[in-house]
Amino acid sequence: MRAVIQRVSNAKVEIDGVVCGVVNKGLLILIGIEEADIQEDIDWISRKIVQLRIFGDDAGLMNKSIIDVDGNILLISQFTLFGQLKKGNRPSFIKAARPEIAIPLYEKLKEELNHKLGKTIETGIFGADMKVSLTNDGPVTLYIDTKNKE
Repeated sequence: MRAVIQRVSNAKVEIDGVVCGVVNKGLLILIGIEEADIQEDIDWISRKIVQLRIFGDDAGLMNKSIIDVDGNILLISQFTLFGQLKKGNRPSFIKAARPEIAIPLYEKLKEELNHKLGKTIETGIFGADMKVSLTNDGPVTLYIDTKNKE
């Protein structure tokens, strides 16, 4: 699994002009799922996300987690995180998981984040043509990959 994590002051996702998910202070997470991902990847990345200390404390240092600031999460499926650009100019998405594999893993990740955060996270709709807008706070943007844990 690959995730682009952005600290936001607000973010929303629209599908066909209808807002499907919105958060104020929190995280926008773009998540890519590959064929080799398993439950262990979900456990690791969900734990990492809720424990990331990327929110400011009283001194302005990044010492607080999403839980510490009572923030929210907007989770968006993003198969293009596995786009390969080695040849030519058109990306190849051969490493991205097919929907029959990706959807159950995405749903499990959503459930795990709900549980660890202690509240319902916001989402888009898997596979939909989504319009995502955000105000990146900082800006703070991180990239993590469960295959590069070390």
